[in-house]
Amino acid sequence: MKLEYSIYKSDLLGCIYVISDGEAIVSVELFEEDWQQLHQQYEMIKSNSPLLENAVQQLDEYFHGKRKAFHLPLKWKGTEFQEQVWKALCEIPYGMTVSYSDIAEKIGRPKAVRAVGQANRANELAIFVPCHRVIGKNGSLTGYAGNRTNVKERLLQLEKQYRTI
Repeated sequence: MKLEYSIYKSDLLGCIYVISDGEAIVSVELFEEDWQQLHQQYEMIKSNSPLLENAVQQLDEYFHGKRKAFHLPLKWKGTEFQEQVWKALCEIPYGMTVSYSDIAEKIGRPKAVRAVGQANRANELAIFVPCHRVIGKNGSLTGYAGNRTNVKERLLQLEKQYRTI
């Protein structure tokens, strides 16, 4: 399978790899080792397609406080439960946080808190599907992309900075 990609260079996070199947954004890789793993699995073609240019432009606007919601075709692949979680993540307002148990309640599965955490971890569309806005019930920054909570913290600080602008 061939995938197209473009790179957005963020002062906050470094290189962000945005990947498309030509019709929709299918993945966002924030970490070089994850990008390398994906790159080994698929034939990747660097592209400046209108879709990827639009995605990179929207990321740039987001990182500069000019965009609070994304309007892109996204294609996720997961179970029905995971898709319910990801849809709920897209409804979390910019600059706000909710707990894993809040998401479990929202999707009608109040006892599925751990499963919500696993679905969050399986989100391949970081930033566009804002899993960084989900925190522990006690306010802790847990469970982000293999325990890389510094990224979650940076994204939340960015949104806090621009929330009222």
